[in-house]
Amino acid sequence: MGKESAWVKLTTFSSALEADVAVSRLEAAEIPAIARGNDIVGIFGPGFQGATAKGVDVLVPAAALDDARMVLELE
Repeated sequence: MGKESAWVKLTTFSSALEADVAVSRLEAAEIPAIARGNDIVGIFGPGFQGATAKGVDVLVPAAALDDARMVLELE
């Protein structure tokens, strides 16, 4: 697997809802993205979209990292 096809962590959000919104914004800008977390169901169980204990990572292809940062205005 080459660097251009590797997925890297863009940022971590405290809730699945925030991560889902970020993924949607990236996909609207034609940047592939996925949300991944160990406890993505939230602290109050399945369906809860509030804060999670470990956060939710948003991943993008390494080649799209700079563009993804610009879309989400991350520095």
